[in-house]
Amino acid sequence: MLPVFAGLLLAVAAGGRGAAGERESPPGSRFVCTSLPLDAAGAGCPLPPVPAQGGSPPPEEELKATVLQLRETVLQQKETIGSQREAIRELTGKLSRCEVTDGKGPWKKEKGKDTMGDLPRDPAQVIDQLSRTMQTLKDRLESLEHQLRANVSYAALPNDLREMLQRRLGDLERQLLSKVAELEDEKSLLHNETSAHRQKTETALNALLERVSELEKGNSAFKSPDEFKVSLPLRTNYLYGKIKKTLPELYAFTVCLWLRSSASPGIGTPFSYAVPGQANEIVLIEWGNNPIELLINDKVAQLPLFISDGKWHHICITWTTRDGMWEAFQDGEKLGTGENLAPWHPIKPGGVLILGQEQDTVGGRFDATQAFVGEMSQFNIWDRVLKAEDIMNIANCSTNMPGNIIPWVDNNVDVFGGATKWPVETCEERLLDL
Repeated sequence: MLPVFAGLLLAVAAGGRGAAGERESPPGSRFVCTSLPLDAAGAGCPLPPVPAQGGSPPPEEELKATVLQLRETVLQQKETIGSQREAIRELTGKLSRCEVTDGKGPWKKEKGKDTMGDLPRDPAQVIDQLSRTMQTLKDRLESLEHQLRANVSYAALPNDLREMLQRRLGDLERQLLSKVAELEDEKSLLHNETSAHRQKTETALNALLERVSELEKGNSAFKSPDEFKVSLPLRTNYLYGKIKKTLPELYAFTVCLWLRSSASPGIGTPFSYAVPGQANEIVLIEWGNNPIELLINDKVAQLPLFISDGKWHHICITWTTRDGMWEAFQDGEKLGTGENLAPWHPIKPGGVLILGQEQDTVGGRFDATQAFVGEMSQFNIWDRVLKAEDIMNIANCSTNMPGNIIPWVDNNVDVFGGATKWPVETCEERLLDL
């Protein structure tokens, strides 16, 4: 194409120079120009050409053919751009269908044809599959961009069309990155919710298993979980029982138990409750030839009880922080009362409750001279002062009232150092022993 135009221009220039050298052209005259090769540019104006028979087509025809070819190329490029636009719109439509629901379901499924395929119901699989779909769309967009660059010359495209394509590809890229970020956030949220639900389920199952185990243990050795006694036959510092549960903060309490002892001198310590900073938070003790004493926060009250005759006796003690008032019952009868025993002092929570030993530290440092020797049963604690008639009904076997804070059940009492559990006599048999 370029040689044709160059030859034609050179021919016109050469013809002009030759005519100017001889004479000026008369008005109305015309030049007849013929294309020449580049090497013949300085040869002057040739003779009028003789039409060739069967030679190359005239330059006008060649120019027309070139223009038509250029138009066809432009049309083909427009069709290619149109097809690429359709592909971009299709990808955009697929991308817009990947929407997270508001909690009613894992994913929203479009009505009509599902071009993204059926998604699994598992949220983790949904996240993984959509992540793979997003990566596939990203790869296709990159391939589309490379294909556009390879098939369509940007120099041949109008500037506004090229900028529009670049903006469109940039928008799609940003949308894709935004969707991927949303999917990652949703995946992390689902993982956290699943972990919390699994932990809650495991906690509930463990509680049920523990409850079943308690029921199995409670029914394995005795006819009823409360029909047993703890036997402490020797005065040592290693035989004792321990209550598994601890006490809450108390502003009043009632402690009742059945016991039998013939130890001398003194029956020892039926029970003690120690907390950090105070080993004598609650203690019932008969030490040596002293009377039975009740200690609360290391303050002492002597109780008019007499139970070292080797027979079963029912003992109840009540106390309230208001004015430090206390009562002592033996076999259903009130034998003594008093006040100013650790008044306005609440019983501290979280301590250790020991049967048969006095604690010098929380849960330990027992003294054999203060150990209880004998048997005990039905050790119950309430968080209030029981009425005198309730205590009488418990003592004469007309009612069974387990403690609402510490009930006497087999799976709540452990024994150590040779202390044992045995089936206890019936309440009526204990009454006959009085």
